[in-house]
Amino acid sequence: MEAGRTDSQFVMFSLVHLSVLSFIVIIVILLFMQRKRLRECVHRLNMAERYFALSLLAMDISYHIWLISTGRWGLDDSLPLELCSISLFVSIVLLLTGNRHLIDFVIFAGIGGALQAMATPVLDMSFPHFRFFHFFYTHAGIIVTGLYFVWVKGYEPTFKGVMKTMLIINAIVPFILAVNWLFDGNYMFLRMKPHNGSLLDFLGPYPWYILSLEAVAFIIFSVIWLVLRRRGSKAVL
Repeated sequence: MEAGRTDSQFVMFSLVHLSVLSFIVIIVILLFMQRKRLRECVHRLNMAERYFALSLLAMDISYHIWLISTGRWGLDDSLPLELCSISLFVSIVLLLTGNRHLIDFVIFAGIGGALQAMATPVLDMSFPHFRFFHFFYTHAGIIVTGLYFVWVKGYEPTFKGVMKTMLIINAIVPFILAVNWLFDGNYMFLRMKPHNGSLLDFLGPYPWYILSLEAVAFIIFSVIWLVLRRRGSKAVL
């Protein structure tokens, strides 16, 4: 068997892929439908928020333990420097602390990045491998966290939040570029596109797709703002 391959190879838009996406959509719909009931007892949900945060943290720690135990962990591709890895960490801290300054990043960068990642996963393990569950559980967790703070906790996204998130991402890009150069990595796909296809295939060749990605990120964040901005009410955080 070739290195890095398994008996259960992930296939994009397969029945397994579409099934897990459908399951996540159902969870989101249920969260939306139950938002008013949850809002009535939001102050009693603090423990549930912490348990959810710890489950996300435990899942990600287990993932790194698996990488190390299988000899897959490396400085070139295992550091938590992808946009979704950063969003996952911010989501965990947000759930544990309720820090309002973190919400915009989770809503825009987190939801936007996780949606794109789950639509075109960079994933080589399929169901029922642990990596499959880790990938979709953590990405769905980011989305659910962002929507929970809007629909249940009453945070209303703003266009200022869109711009703030864009500035934060651009501020960390030089650091990511430096890490890529030091360790011959490709974090945030700033050196090359993923091999199994993604949204980047429609954004031109390197390095121009990076500039195109700026515009796409702004459009996605703006759409998220337009969709969610009227869902919030006065914050109850």
